[in-house]
Amino acid sequence: MNRTMIIAMVLMCGVAAIPSDLYAKDTNNNRNNMENLTLTKEWDKTFPKSDKVDHRKVTFVNRYGITLAADMYKPKGAAGKLPAIAVCGPFGAVKEQAAGLYAQEMAERGFLTIAFDPSFTGESGGTPRYMTSPDINTEDFSAAVDFLVTNPEVDPQKVGIIGICGWGGLAINAAASDPRIKATLASTMYDMSRVTANGYFDADDSAGARNTMREKLAAQRTEDYINGTPALGGGVPDVLPDDAPKFLRDYHDYYKTTRGYHPRSLNSNGGRNATSPIPWINFPLMSRAGEIENAVMILHGEKAHSFYFGSDAYKKLTVTPGKENNKLFMAIPGASHTDLYDQKDIIPFSKIEKFFNEYIGK
Repeated sequence: MNRTMIIAMVLMCGVAAIPSDLYAKDTNNNRNNMENLTLTKEWDKTFPKSDKVDHRKVTFVNRYGITLAADMYKPKGAAGKLPAIAVCGPFGAVKEQAAGLYAQEMAERGFLTIAFDPSFTGESGGTPRYMTSPDINTEDFSAAVDFLVTNPEVDPQKVGIIGICGWGGLAINAAASDPRIKATLASTMYDMSRVTANGYFDADDSAGARNTMREKLAAQRTEDYINGTPALGGGVPDVLPDDAPKFLRDYHDYYKTTRGYHPRSLNSNGGRNATSPIPWINFPLMSRAGEIENAVMILHGEKAHSFYFGSDAYKKLTVTPGKENNKLFMAIPGASHTDLYDQKDIIPFSKIEKFFNEYIGK
């Protein structure tokens, strides 16, 4: 091997070429450098507190050094190492909304669960605030898995994840990169890279439409840099136009009413940073979904405007030899996108429980 090739390999491999003792001296331990977050002490969820579970706040750090905040739910009286599930979503929501409802419900059914706020959002750390990233947000799921597999209350071989709405696509993306995730549920999922790049129902799937969007986003970047503060893109409107589509009315009914409003929720208030779409345009989310060997279940409302995201994602999954039944798609008759946020009489929690029991067990 010539000298040029050796140098190239060192550059490509990065830390693998650095002596471990030197690397240890020069690298901070993320767990010892957690941000001091301000966490609420009162119960401020959009759903009632269960008397069947114990609840407490926890924090952990992702690979980028961002401290994440989570609510942990544990079945009352549970002993020994438990199967565990990390929950996040919907996209633009916080852990006090649908993610917490799912987490508490699954804890009632015997799982130790955490519902976490993603980077830059809610009670979690990271600046600038209200930013999104396909890379960092996928990492957030794996950081939650880091926390769970090292928790003495958890069986590290029995860890799963649940992603709701845009976090459903991110959950599948995380499962494709992290084999510690033994079971994944994507509920009422969006493919955020597809909808950003192509528009709803792929109506703007052209280079011209994307380049127009890129021009606007580039101009916004310049304006943000001059102002020194990123502009927000706006959440769900306070007042809907008369011709608003049904799915937008459904979002309004959840995010802007007492049903689901939360003061820290991006969708309930000012929304994400206006430049957040930039990385999603060029990032092909779930491009390696067909390589997932562990169990995946996609759950979607039959009447959801987002149904095509789930059905097309399911087509990317590959049956693993010897595990012929571990890729599932379930359509809920008559259900809309937001019905699967919080309508407990519609969300098939018994089927979800059965799925996780089969693949991570009690």
